Amino acid sequence: MSPVMIVTGASRGIGAATARRAAQAGYDVAVNYRQDAAAAERVAADIRAAGRRAVTVQADMAEPVEIERLFETVDGALGRLSVLVNNAGIVTPQARVAAMTAERLDHVLRVNVTSCFLAAGAAVRRMSTAAGGSGGVIVNLSSAAARLGGAGVYVDYAASKAAIEALTVGLAHEVGPEGIRVVGVRPGVINTEIHADTGIPGRFETIATANPLGRPGSAEEVAEAIVWLAGDGAGYVTGTLVDVTGGR
Repeated sequence: MSPVMIVTGASRGIGAATARRAAQAGYDVAVNYRQDAAAAERVAADIRAAGRRAVTVQADMAEPVEIERLFETVDGALGRLSVLVNNAGIVTPQARVAAMTAERLDHVLRVNVTSCFLAAGAAVRRMSTAAGGSGGVIVNLSSAAARLGGAGVYVDYAASKAAIEALTVGLAHEVGPEGIRVVGVRPGVINTEIHADTGIPGRFETIATANPLGRPGSAEEVAEAIVWLAGDGAGYVTGTLVDVTGGR
């Protein structure tokens, strides 16, 4: 049987690129999405065209019950989980901290942090050798914003990604003896649709030139790092994050 990967938030951007690249690397892939079923099906069609199995699973990662349903669906449709890619995440319109509401913060943290903890827990329960599993890999998506702070735009998003980095290190220590590696990827300015969600869609073109390579990255370049970290070639890598930032 081929290894099985779940990619959350896989209907667009880095998630979609990762799902497609994983299929090329020999994975059967579960394509999670929240609302764009047609986009998810296009990703799944590309996976099947690469000769791998694919299933699309609608699940809002802000909802704990739906997270568990995602994993249960994949258990039945694809079999034993090998890799979880915690990619689903949101940004909200540009705002200073003084203008942020409790509702905004709750939403950002539920999607970007709580969902990753719960999904990681569901993966560990399936992968852990202490629970009868065969081991596996969890790849968490952070952001260069965790280091840079996101001042004046999305400090809440930056803080949520800093939490994901702590999750990556702490969980790696917890489950390393149980056959599970936990790693992270820290993208920089990547040319995806998420920038439009801040209300300043052209922002990435302006700030990308600040890195040594002088350009934004692509979703495919991030996907390469994710799939490498998930594979046997990175077998001695855990509890750390790989920058895909163009040097910034």
